[in-house]
Amino acid sequence: MNRKAFQVRTENLTFRYSEHIIAIKNISFDLSTGERVALVGHNGSGKSTLAKHFNGLLQPSAGKTWIQGIDSSCQSVSQLAKKTALLFQNPDDQICKQVVRDEVAFGPNNLGYPRQKIDLLVNKALSDFDLLPLQKMNPHDLGFSERKRVALASIVAMDTPVIVFDEPTAGFDSRETKLFVNALEDLKDGKKTVLIITHDMDFVAENITRILCLQEGEKVFDGNTRDFFSNTEMLAHCRLLPPQVVQLSTHFQQKRLAMTPEDFVGGF
Repeated sequence: MNRKAFQVRTENLTFRYSEHIIAIKNISFDLSTGERVALVGHNGSGKSTLAKHFNGLLQPSAGKTWIQGIDSSCQSVSQLAKKTALLFQNPDDQICKQVVRDEVAFGPNNLGYPRQKIDLLVNKALSDFDLLPLQKMNPHDLGFSERKRVALASIVAMDTPVIVFDEPTAGFDSRETKLFVNALEDLKDGKKTVLIITHDMDFVAENITRILCLQEGEKVFDGNTRDFFSNTEMLAHCRLLPPQVVQLSTHFQQKRLAMTPEDFVGGF
């Protein structure tokens, strides 16, 4: 199969922290251009470890990862930064500037984009995450969810073909989650490949059509979101609770499992 047909491809990827600690085991999958995929699993299942192979923070102990058809082990972290942007779980691990606008511009500046492109990317990212009124503030003076929006904007502004979001909706209210969902639609229109690491099963059910699930470092599911939430044994094995709307749909024995409130209401 042509690896260049995919933005991300892993083959038998394995990573060991030590001889006796294997974080991910023999994982293979592909991510296509413009695809949006959720990476789920219980704490310690290997999700963040896997994602760090896409921007060179980690290198495989065995197997391979290709980004845009190029073996990641043959690329430096700076080279991979032009291809993959990674949002950390905690925005305080990412924010390094004293002004919000400077923080959002940090990535595009480092990637060497022309000034006009940087200004366009930064202005759009600030607008998308409702940060224009805060752009001159010190991000460290903002609340947690605001700092998280700053971190999200800084990642989106990098304009990389592949983006990994690690727990992007944690700490968000419904308005902030909607801002993120709208940004995801723009990324899809821009043919960006997006991998979302999350424990937010309600968000996954309503916004994602494909799920990768890890359990103890192994891939145990790769497929349709509705199929995943229909598999009660799989959910129990992965120690994940189904979304609230799925629980309601199951309780009322709907013929087609609802993924959204609209699905649920229309199922009667």
